[in-house]
Amino acid sequence: MHLPHWLGEFLVQKNLMRFRNSISAFLFQFVNRTCLWVVLGCAAFSISATADTLTVYSARNEQLLKPLLEEFTKATGTQVQLLTANEGALLARLKAESTSTPADVLITVDAGNLWQAGQQGLLQSVSSPLLEANIPAHLRDPGNQWFGMSVRARTMVYSKAKVQPKDLSTYEDLADPKWRGKLCLRTSKKVYNQSLVAMLMNDLGEAKAQAVVRGWVSNLATDVFPDDTALLKAIAAGQCQVGIVNTYYLGRLLDTDPNFPVGLFWADQGGSGVHVNVSGAGITKHAKNRVAAQKFLEFLSGDTAQKIYTDKDLEFPANPRVSADSVIKNWGNFKPNMINVSKAGELQAAATRLMDRAGYK
Repeated sequence: MHLPHWLGEFLVQKNLMRFRNSISAFLFQFVNRTCLWVVLGCAAFSISATADTLTVYSARNEQLLKPLLEEFTKATGTQVQLLTANEGALLARLKAESTSTPADVLITVDAGNLWQAGQQGLLQSVSSPLLEANIPAHLRDPGNQWFGMSVRARTMVYSKAKVQPKDLSTYEDLADPKWRGKLCLRTSKKVYNQSLVAMLMNDLGEAKAQAVVRGWVSNLATDVFPDDTALLKAIAAGQCQVGIVNTYYLGRLLDTDPNFPVGLFWADQGGSGVHVNVSGAGITKHAKNRVAAQKFLEFLSGDTAQKIYTDKDLEFPANPRVSADSVIKNWGNFKPNMINVSKAGELQAAATRLMDRAGYK
């Protein structure tokens, strides 16, 4: 039996259409499944990459941090992404980013800045017996939201040619008229001096602290300096005879020139002691990689990182079991003021207002 030509052609076309539809359905399912596995594979890779990466926001110089980050990566395999800016910009950024921030850790200088970060809800409390063992209580937040990782002593310096150490004593003594026209200071706009005055307010009371600052202003030999290095060079050049600086600035100059003609004097050793501050770190409130963040803080408090702080940056280690660099060891031991450094943050705004009233620019 022969089918009409038109009917045979119709059946052939219909079978071809079914075949094409079957092939299309198979290809569609195959492509979809393949894409799904690709997507899942990419997602798994992304999660893995995130788990092996730590993001750090830092107000410290990148050059100073780099050796620490390299050692941490070598020890743990965790890569570190670093963003640097000044402390004000970093705090504003963390606040704006809120829960979407990529930052796991905040590093900055001065307890005042760390205190502000804690007060603004940008950090979280850390429970770590290792951190508590390595970092003394007065160098960390009472609620363990941040930890000092290096100590910065802010004390008195003097011209070796014109001043005898026996003539020096306390921060308050620099307000005495005997130092009229002989004192150099860094600007009051720098947080280091704000924290120093906050300590004086805590120790002496506001009225007496203000009288001291007014005395300093009356004794100035010249306008305030933008940084401690310029102040030290002014003493060396004979522009003034005494000043107040963070010790590591003098350490860096002595490292370059051992005969630099400026000496260091540990202030107030018969009283409350030398003002100390910290550079420190905390875990951000919305850290995505909290486990690595805590490991990083614990690493910073340990022997390897603490030696980098003192050997490379010429700061004092926060961990009391680690020895200081030989350059700063030559200055001898000193009695530090044991006020919790968080007090500097608490009193910072009041200290700034006090300095303004006293005419300290």
